[in-house]
Amino acid sequence: MRLSDVLEADRFVDLAGLLESCEVDGFRADFLSWGHYRPEYWRNYWHMHSFHEVCLAYSGSGRFNNGTAQYDVAAGSVFLARPGDVHEIESSRAEPLGIAFWGFTFRPGSTQDGRPAAAPEQPGWWSGLTRSAGPVLSDRSGSLPALITALAAEAAAPVAGYSTALQALGATLVLETARAFALDEDLAVEPVRRDRGLLVVEAMQRHLRDNLSRPITVRDVAAVVHLSERHAERLFTQQTGASIMATLWRLRLELAAQLLLDPSLTVTEVARACGYSDVRPFSTAFKRHYGRTPGEHRRSGGTEFI
Repeated sequence: MRLSDVLEADRFVDLAGLLESCEVDGFRADFLSWGHYRPEYWRNYWHMHSFHEVCLAYSGSGRFNNGTAQYDVAAGSVFLARPGDVHEIESSRAEPLGIAFWGFTFRPGSTQDGRPAAAPEQPGWWSGLTRSAGPVLSDRSGSLPALITALAAEAAAPVAGYSTALQALGATLVLETARAFALDEDLAVEPVRRDRGLLVVEAMQRHLRDNLSRPITVRDVAAVVHLSERHAERLFTQQTGASIMATLWRLRLELAAQLLLDPSLTVTEVARACGYSDVRPFSTAFKRHYGRTPGEHRRSGGTEFI
C-alpha cells in the first residue's frame, strides 16, 4: 500500500457513526472525529481538544505548531496533539498539505469486577499515547496508510460483517498510532523463539488426521510441508518417536475405536472411514492393536479401555 493511495480514501470521514469505540489490549478507545483533507491550502488556527487527535500527511508539506514548538511536516509525517495541547496546523501554499486525521479518547478498560484491566504507567506500546512528555511528531507511518485505506473502503460500502471488520481495523489503528509515538524501549519485547521443526511436524500430524479415510503415503505428507520424503520422515520421528506410517496406523485405529461405539455404523463403514478398503485387514489390525476384534469392542461398549 502506497502513501499516495490515501488521497483516494476520502470516505474515511464516513466512519462517523459506524465505528464509535473499540477495545485493544485492555484499553478502550472512543472515536470522536474522522477527517480527510485534500492537498489544497488550508489552516486551522490555535485550538485544543479533550482527546487525542492524530494526523497522517500523505502529500505536500506544512507546519505543525504544538505549544511553543514548531515542526515541519511532509508526506509520511504522523503528528499528534494530546488532550489539552494547544496547537495549529498550516499547509504550505507551494506544496499543499493533504492529511487524514482521527480523534479518540484513550483510557484503561475495566474487568467485570470493576478493576482496571491495564496499567498505563507501565511501559508498552500504549506509552506513545499515555506519556505526556513523549514525541508528537513521527516518521513511522508503518501500516497506517493501509489501515486508513481499508477503513475508508469498509465505510464506503458496508456489507455483512462490516462491524466486526471495523472493530478489528479500528483497534489496529489505535495500536499502530501509539506505536508511531512510542520510544524504542517501550516497544522492545523478548525475542519470539519458534521451534520450526515442531511446527512442521504439527502440520504433518494435522494432515494425517484430516485424511484418515483417504490413501496416504509418506510422499503425500512430505509434500504438504515441502520437504523430501527422507527429511520429513527423519524430522517426524525425531519429534514424535514414531514413523509417519506408524502414526497414521495408530490414528486410524483410535478413530475406529470411537466410531465402533456408534450403533448406526456398520463395521464395514467404520473400516472405510478409517482408510481400509476391506473389513478383513481392518479387523486384523484392530485386534493386533487392541487385543479384541471390532465386534467384541462394540459389544463391550469400549469398557475394556477404562
